[in-house]
Amino acid sequence: MSDAALPTVAEVRAAAEAVKAALDRHLAAVERRIGDEDPDVYAAFNELAAAAEEYDELLYDRYDEVTPFEIPTPEDGVPYTGPAEPAAFSVLIRRDYAVVEPARLMAQAERVATHERDPEFVHDGGTADALGVVFGEYEPDEIASRFKDFGLEEGDSTLWIAASAEAAEPGEWLGTPFTHLDPQDVLHRFDVSSVFDEDADDFDGDDGDDSDEEEDEEGAAQPGMAPA
Repeated sequence: MSDAALPTVAEVRAAAEAVKAALDRHLAAVERRIGDEDPDVYAAFNELAAAAEEYDELLYDRYDEVTPFEIPTPEDGVPYTGPAEPAAFSVLIRRDYAVVEPARLMAQAERVATHERDPEFVHDGGTADALGVVFGEYEPDEIASRFKDFGLEEGDSTLWIAASAEAAEPGEWLGTPFTHLDPQDVLHRFDVSSVFDEDADDFDGDDGDDSDEEEDEEGAAQPGMAPA
């Protein structure tokens, strides 16, 4: 960044003053809080988070220095504006697979169907029916750890932890389970993708010692993870 593009000293100081003012407003809102879900407290929290983030960025750009502030922000950059003290949370997981050996997947489904004496599954049902049988028998985590046994190949995956002000009633969202998530309620997210391994490879040098090369090879065998 050129000197001309750097924030001025006055801009950094103004951002610091904004943080101080936001701290005062947040404390005042907490002191006069009415109930656990007081909207004034949430608003003051969000203002403080925004002010702290702005100050942190300007401080780094101007002085190459950071603050101890950590504002929960998912990988996609959407700021967290959910409850400061969530009463409940949801874990949402997406794992992608490619069916690379349909015959192996079909064989696993046939084995389960034979054991369970399931007349609904027939070989002509294709991989769509086979997936239903396999996931009906095995836990998703077991399939994730044994994906090759089922003729699958891992793709990208992501895990989101979304906060809620209160726990959902039984059966409340079962009809449409994937339409109630506000990205701003996501406290943390963890992404796994081979693209992160490729990014790491771009920084690998050829002049390291043998121990470094061995560590790089071991690391490359593991899936990349990008926490929020």
